[in-house]
Amino acid sequence: MAHSEQSTVPGRGIGSVIARMRALAEALPDRDGVAVFNRVYLTVTEAVDTGISSGRLGEPAQAAALDVRFAARYLAAVDAAAADDRPPACWRPLFRCRHHPGVTPLQFALAGINAHVGHDLCLAVVDACRVLGCAPEELEDEFDRVGDLLVALEEQIREDVMPGPDLLQVADPLTHLLGCWSLDRARDGAWSAARALWALRGLPTLAGEFVQRLDAGVGLVGRMLLTPLPLPRTGRTVVPSPGARAR
Repeated sequence: MAHSEQSTVPGRGIGSVIARMRALAEALPDRDGVAVFNRVYLTVTEAVDTGISSGRLGEPAQAAALDVRFAARYLAAVDAAAADDRPPACWRPLFRCRHHPGVTPLQFALAGINAHVGHDLCLAVVDACRVLGCAPEELEDEFDRVGDLLVALEEQIREDVMPGPDLLQVADPLTHLLGCWSLDRARDGAWSAARALWALRGLPTLAGEFVQRLDAGVGLVGRMLLTPLPLPRTGRTVVPSPGARAR
């Protein structure tokens, strides 16, 4: 991984997070699985920044606190992988399979979203609550608004990257594989996990075990999403990842 990936996020604002992800986008090859997810996540973060600036995301301080801490979890995983450390279990499948020729861009994007929403989001909610001195329920509106953006983005990703509709047969391995995962369910699970983890904040040993089990479970789903598929058949092409630049 390029040296530029190893720098920490300067400052604490959304602008610095966006700058870091843009630097990653420039440093990584387009077909790299981490680059595919990074482009997706950059789009989300830019949309959140616009929403906060326009007032569409409610209380700016709460929305920014949640978004920055959410992004920091992903960037910490990037830094760990770049330093040859072990990132959280939820992220390991993506980093291990990032160059696999049998994994499609859509799989990379959804595996990253799975790790980030299934594991990182609940921890980001708790982090933000500690900083803001509030309970998760006070961040529910911001959580829902960011979640709505993620759902809209996932729908766009599927449209942009999924093979043409004539190829989406029930028996198609990609169709079957991706039908086993739902962003809505992952988001609901993240909210429940955040509330449970907040309730366990006075029991650090139990809270640590809860996070460890959550991490392992999300990692298992990530490995499933990144199952290598047969090489493209005649007439079937793997569509480039969304936002990919010509090189």
